Amino acid sequence: MSKNPEVLVLDDEAVVCERLEDYLEKKGLAVETFTDSTEALNRLQEKEFDVVVTDLKMDGPTGMDVLRTVKRAAYNTEVIIITGYATIETSREADVIGAFEFIAKPFKLSEVYKLIEKAARKARKGK
Repeated sequence: MSKNPEVLVLDDEAVVCERLEDYLEKKGLAVETFTDSTEALNRLQEKEFDVVVTDLKMDGPTGMDVLRTVKRAAYNTEVIIITGYATIETSREADVIGAFEFIAKPFKLSEVYKLIEKAARKARKGK
């Protein structure tokens, strides 16, 4: 890849954003974090990211809303949904809409990084 993958991280828990941002930046990724889903959606209208990592349940727009917005915009952006409320139904819905991956909290930072790398490669093939 010519430049570092660009990742938007959205989670209403600031500690999750901070942990992911610190880890991913050390791995060489360009990261923007948001704890407010409306602000994240506004940013997605301004800039196309390679990967979005979003929590599922938040006040305001949910992770599914973010996923739908990205897919409707026809971006090459891949979306990874993380959640502490994983259900088979929600996982299926995310898959049908076009999520790259659906993972449950707690997660290992190294696992998320590997998924982001795969998702970024897929996103960049479509550009």
